[in-house]
Amino acid sequence: MGLFRTEYAALSDERLMELIVRGDERAFGALYDRYHHRLLNYFHRMLWHDRERAQDFLQELFTKVARNPASYNPARPFTTWLFSVANNMCKNEYRKEEVRRAAVPHLKAENGIVEARGGDGVDKDRFNVRLNAELDKLDPDHKATFTMRYHEDMAIKEIAVVFGISEGTVKSRLFYTLKKLAERLKEFDPRSLHEHGTPRTVRS
Repeated sequence: MGLFRTEYAALSDERLMELIVRGDERAFGALYDRYHHRLLNYFHRMLWHDRERAQDFLQELFTKVARNPASYNPARPFTTWLFSVANNMCKNEYRKEEVRRAAVPHLKAENGIVEARGGDGVDKDRFNVRLNAELDKLDPDHKATFTMRYHEDMAIKEIAVVFGISEGTVKSRLFYTLKKLAERLKEFDPRSLHEHGTPRTVRS
């Protein structure tokens, strides 16, 4: 007798992958349910906030998992492996395009957003637009590191495994990125960068 849906939900990622290798469709469904929101948001942030493209990449990622589950090495934590695959997909996409042109519409739209809204929402919207545009100007690895840490709430150790680098290198990337963003977003309180897009405008 097969497992019930609630039993699948209680299994570890690694156990689900073992079952997927054996062709268990319910295990695949449980894994998809567990990760598709996180990965969709990740692709959305990394791929210039293009929702349609993010959905395409999400589908492609889980198609890869379904077609070749044996490519996963059980010796690695599943989460870091999955984000490694997602990050490599983004890097490949960056190579196909001259990436950062997508930041231009965001910058042009900024004034319209600010003029259209009032109150505290103005600062928050303006901060998010500016932050996204500045992130798009960064080296892809630095952008991905920032996104994993501050949007996906991944631990330094997990991020190090995703990139195959030391924890010290991850910390150095984050320091560099935060320093750059603070310089480019001077009108906002630098603490905003740690607060998931809630800005504090610096008053003179």
